Amino acid sequence: MSEHTHTLATLDWLVIGGYLCAILGLAFWLARSQHDRIDYFVAGRRIGAWPVALSVMATQCSTNSILGAPAFVAFAAGGGLVWLQYELAVPLAMIVLMLFILPRFHSLQLLSIYGFLEQRFDTRTRRVLSGLFLFVRAFATAVTVYGVALVIDLITGLGFVTSVLLLGAFTVLYDCMGGIRGVIYSDVLQLLILTAVLALVLYTLVVDAGGAAALLDSFQPERRRALDFGGLGIADGQTFGFWPMLLGGLFLYVSYYGCDQSQVQRMLCTENARETNRALFINGLLRFPLVALYCAVGVGIGVYALNNPGFLGQLPATETGPEVNLAVPVYMMSSLPAGVVGLGLVALFAAAMSSLDSVINSLSASTMEDFIRPLRKNEWPEHQDIWWSRAVTAGWGGITVGMSFFVGDIAPTVLEAINKIGSLANGPVLAVFVLGFCSRSISGTGAITGLLLGMLCNGLCWLYLPDLSWLWWNPIGFAVAVIAAGACQRLMPGRLPSASHEGVTDATDLPSLAPSQRRWSGLLALWFFVLLAALSVL
Repeated sequence: MSEHTHTLATLDWLVIGGYLCAILGLAFWLARSQHDRIDYFVAGRRIGAWPVALSVMATQCSTNSILGAPAFVAFAAGGGLVWLQYELAVPLAMIVLMLFILPRFHSLQLLSIYGFLEQRFDTRTRRVLSGLFLFVRAFATAVTVYGVALVIDLITGLGFVTSVLLLGAFTVLYDCMGGIRGVIYSDVLQLLILTAVLALVLYTLVVDAGGAAALLDSFQPERRRALDFGGLGIADGQTFGFWPMLLGGLFLYVSYYGCDQSQVQRMLCTENARETNRALFINGLLRFPLVALYCAVGVGIGVYALNNPGFLGQLPATETGPEVNLAVPVYMMSSLPAGVVGLGLVALFAAAMSSLDSVINSLSASTMEDFIRPLRKNEWPEHQDIWWSRAVTAGWGGITVGMSFFVGDIAPTVLEAINKIGSLANGPVLAVFVLGFCSRSISGTGAITGLLLGMLCNGLCWLYLPDLSWLWWNPIGFAVAVIAAGACQRLMPGRLPSASHEGVTDATDLPSLAPSQRRWSGLLALWFFVLLAALSVL
């Protein structure tokens, strides 16, 4: 990389320092309104739909996405705008969630969604699912910290250890003090900064290319195609075909948004189910434009590299060639003025923090509610509850930051395979919750057996079916888990839920659809077809 890409002006450092101090100030100010664990973990259930929706969007817009998606669009073999068809599943997933899943959770007034599993099945099922969440999310977060710290180190020259500690310390500190309210409002600020910086970068790329029309004309035609109906992803090696991305993505998103504590916890911060559904609607509507923005940056970066042959030579070299995942920050540092470069790095910090803060808070919530509090025979005083929650949050922050120092040898593989790892469990986890909602006959033993066999089946697909798109693992794991749970129940009947919990298990107990649910679901369905039509003309 050329020397100037390592150098930050004093103004850039002032911008970065001012942003970090502002985030900490916000967290300490919000800490004044925390009185108990309800305030700390679900903000007293008084957050509006817009902040919740934007916070969830910010979490999805991680540093890996900001760096990886443009690189996929611009440089990856078989890449291009085809990534956008993955987003078609989001509006459909939001419809499923607002009609069938989130209203149930909201009616139970949960802090940990795995509490539902204890009500429906038993304590063991609750702890198995919660433990699986803790393990997968902590590991993935450590890998994220490792990857982001490498980027910070390469750009700033601070060193890997300093970069890890800087990112981890600020994120953990404002997370501990601000609680979920601090997470949500800082995420909103971070998303606004990130969107503004991406829009500025896209503008400069368009100007450099001679206009939007010239930019698109210069982009390789095969990469402009956004829909790929050419493969099913079953035995053809077409991982990113239309059907695996739509159907596999639907199961993935329903599971992630509806059965993952890190996502659902913020949805439970709203006052009622109507506001939760409104947040889902906003997310389903705005997520695609956000992803389209950083994919458009990828188009611009690809054209810029084509018009400036020396650009790729500025990127750090790897064994397989230039590190194209750093193309966006290297472009920012070489093309944007002082101060704006600092704002661009703030955007990268924001993307990383918005992914880490919500995960760390949700790890704390699950640990407290599913493991620590059940061990207490008496209720804690409110102030003790808050400090225990903060201590557990700090503990998880320390664990994830500490683990990031030990994933170096495997991180490059894991970073590429992180979606695969999630897809091993997404379908089976969704199956456990669906069985809890819709079946009276499945016991906890059957549910856990289905979960394990579903994950095992997906693992075998990974090992022995390399030409099967990993996106298909999500519906396959779901189907195997449901079938295995039913078979296990027939072979080894277990104790069924008590009568006091039957209301939770009966699918017919779902409240009748409100007019807003019908209206928002219809609008999201229409939005799906609008997006499909728009992608078909690219």
